Amino acid sequence: MFEVVIGLEVHVQLNTKSKLFCSCATSFNHKQNTNTCPTCLALPGALPVLNKEVLHKSIMLGTAIDATINKTSYFDRKSYFYPDSPSAYQVTQLYTPVVEHGKLQIDFDDGTNKVIRVNRAHIEADAGKNIHDGDISKVDLNRAGTPLLEIVSEPDMSSAEEAILYLKKLHSIIRYLDIGDANMQEGSFRVDVNVSIRPKGDEKLYTRVEIKNINSFKFIEKAIELEVSRQSEAWEDGLYEEEICQETRLFDQVKNETRSMRGKEEAADYRYFPEPDLLKAVVTDEMLEKYSKIPELPDEKRDRLMKEYGLNVYNAGVITSSVETARFFETMMQEGISGKNATTWLTVELLARLKGDVNITNSPVDAKKLGFLVKRIEDKTISGKAAKEVLDYLMENDPDVDSVIEKLGLKQVTDTGALEKMCNEIISANQDKVEQFRAGKEKLFGFFVGQVMKKSKGSANPQVVNEILKEKLS
Repeated sequence: MFEVVIGLEVHVQLNTKSKLFCSCATSFNHKQNTNTCPTCLALPGALPVLNKEVLHKSIMLGTAIDATINKTSYFDRKSYFYPDSPSAYQVTQLYTPVVEHGKLQIDFDDGTNKVIRVNRAHIEADAGKNIHDGDISKVDLNRAGTPLLEIVSEPDMSSAEEAILYLKKLHSIIRYLDIGDANMQEGSFRVDVNVSIRPKGDEKLYTRVEIKNINSFKFIEKAIELEVSRQSEAWEDGLYEEEICQETRLFDQVKNETRSMRGKEEAADYRYFPEPDLLKAVVTDEMLEKYSKIPELPDEKRDRLMKEYGLNVYNAGVITSSVETARFFETMMQEGISGKNATTWLTVELLARLKGDVNITNSPVDAKKLGFLVKRIEDKTISGKAAKEVLDYLMENDPDVDSVIEKLGLKQVTDTGALEKMCNEIISANQDKVEQFRAGKEKLFGFFVGQVMKKSKGSANPQVVNEILKEKLS
């Protein structure tokens, strides 16, 4: 039996307005190669100047993962050539990163948890973008020089499940801190996975394989499983040393396989040396005090929602896994409704109706409106069944909740006189079933309730109907 060893490198694009070492905008939606200047084009004589906002965001992340924030950090040159890197090197932090020795707790469904150590988070500059057009490749340097935080874990994860839990927690923290949009599809949260195996109980770290730039949690999980299977088969066949080498592999989602891209370089291959054009990065006491005051994080918010609104740990975890969902829920709660009902109508009813590009942030039914709809259920203006009709209508139209209730004729009838008349009519029309009920066939009570609800077209208050029928049939 084998033990899996996984370490993760996550590249997070920071949402600064300007690039890491120049004042060019970080917007990528402009015409190709227009957000550039002599610095990000690496023209001779152009000198970099550090964007201090990058340090501020680094402090926030370091605080969130309970890490050491180095008051002095340094930049290094990492030499390599790609067409989208005009300088033929990347400015990064190898020897003294701004953040190191952090930790992140992941939580399992059975209530247990595990702490994953974070080795470091260092600042570096992003490359541009290669655009392949048939036999021609073009380069867009609008992205070149965009600030990244590379967050490197220790090899503490031992399954694809643990890796995904770690990544989802980290992704959530980035969004809660608002230091990056962490959009995987657009490449602002890119993951490199390092995978190796070893016999159970062995402490040695064997040859690791890196799988580069996977852009969805689903694909990351699949890539890990495929690579573990490949390495395990090689070991069992006695071909481990022959087939498993330190290399960079690509995950092919179409062919459902990982395949070799190139041999994995060692640090010496990159010829690292101190960046001569940059001063040391200094975190002042004032910066540390200001930017270590971070917003409420997912775990803290989860615990607070459980305490304030009586949510169970699962529902609180679902709501707080996304900062947008958490904000939506808390806005709903301003209507004075119960946490349980708010959770059901948010996570079950509304989310099930959001399709395609429609999500919680652009939902046609906003938090205030959904909260008010739940309020109308709780004050017995409408039934839960009727509320689903109202919600369906609101997904396509934009009136207020009460006008939809009136328009669709869904307001619950609570007038005991009117309901008593309906009950009498149903009883009179079904005397045979009345006799069967009084003879002990108590299951027929549901029949009478159903008939009254049908007669009222679902508008009768079920609680009042039950009380009237019990009295008349007894």
